[in-house]
Amino acid sequence: MSSAASSPAPRRTGRPRSPEADRAILDATRAALVELGWGKLTMGDVAARAGVAKTTLYRRWAGKSELVVDAVAALFDEHLELPDRGSLQADVEDVVLRFAALLERPETKTALMAVVAESTRDGALRDRIRSAIVDRQKSLVLLGRDRAQRRGELPREDDPAAAARTADLIFDVIAGAVVHRTLVSAEPVDPEWARGFAALLIGGLRGS
Repeated sequence: MSSAASSPAPRRTGRPRSPEADRAILDATRAALVELGWGKLTMGDVAARAGVAKTTLYRRWAGKSELVVDAVAALFDEHLELPDRGSLQADVEDVVLRFAALLERPETKTALMAVVAESTRDGALRDRIRSAIVDRQKSLVLLGRDRAQRRGELPREDDPAAAARTADLIFDVIAGAVVHRTLVSAEPVDPEWARGFAALLIGGLRGS
């Protein structure tokens, strides 16, 4: 018997995920949310808009909650960044304005409010929001703090646990303030507000 005949046949693998299909699905999800709202959004509607089979969605996402979280996460990854503006004050102002502009987009506003409301009853969804959005965006806090420490604008913390708690606090303060002002109070986050907020935050970090 030849070696080719005696060798086991290679195992077939599933079709690799297509980045283009994923993009189309997430785009369709955000468009459907704006048009239909959370309550009327269905996986079937998203599939039809994206031009894919409904089974394609269910191979990637268990349901619409997970799908919507990933659609929001993709927007955050695409639009939130922290270019070096030369100072901690300028860096904070910049990211605050970028974050507020992202929250003003109808698809972000609708999706974020919906999944946060749903997550109050769904622990698995809370975990997905944390891993897909919160934890990934905390990297901006770590980047900004490291820059500020290298510039001498902030002291370094020798205790890793204390440093991690500070990073969490910075993220919570920025995210909480901007989300509340934009989505709850419906007040503008303009350059003047961002400047005052950044000064207050930095003053607290420096212990002044």
